[in-house]
Amino acid sequence: MKKAILAGGCFWCTEAVFKALNGVEQVLPGYTGGEIENPTYEQVYTGETGHAESIEIIYNENLISYNELLEVFFATHNPTTLNRQGEDVGTHYRSEIFYLDEEQKAIAEDYMRILSEENVFDAPIVTQLSQAKTFYEAEDYHKNYFERKGTENPYCQMVVRPKVNKFKTAFSNKLKQE
Repeated sequence: MKKAILAGGCFWCTEAVFKALNGVEQVLPGYTGGEIENPTYEQVYTGETGHAESIEIIYNENLISYNELLEVFFATHNPTTLNRQGEDVGTHYRSEIFYLDEEQKAIAEDYMRILSEENVFDAPIVTQLSQAKTFYEAEDYHKNYFERKGTENPYCQMVVRPKVNKFKTAFSNKLKQE
């Protein structure tokens, strides 16, 4: 099993997307990239800790590659808006790849270079690439949030569900078989 850590806005969205991928064994929402130990959601939400809402992905590299994870990452959030995803604004909603080794760093650099050279987006990519720091799991009430609250939470209905549906259409060949 391999591990990846990505931040692409609200972790309720990113967790729901990546959990559906074939080869992904586990997705944990959490916080990384900041300056204090064991941050809480309330602390991270202020934008003062330096942490990003992120996900830790445990995946089987025989079924899905790091490159494929990056493909989904860049297709399911806006990597051209600084510290913002839709109406979610703040440094904790930034786009960032936290590499765990030099191979991940090289793959991410190449992937972002190709996206830029091919002008895939209408604006420059602002996704940061940083060496991973400690990943802190989010509080239990954030885990599997979309699965548990998707039908009753207005944010899930208006933001998460459309993103997940769009993802499932675009990446139907990469989904877990239900």
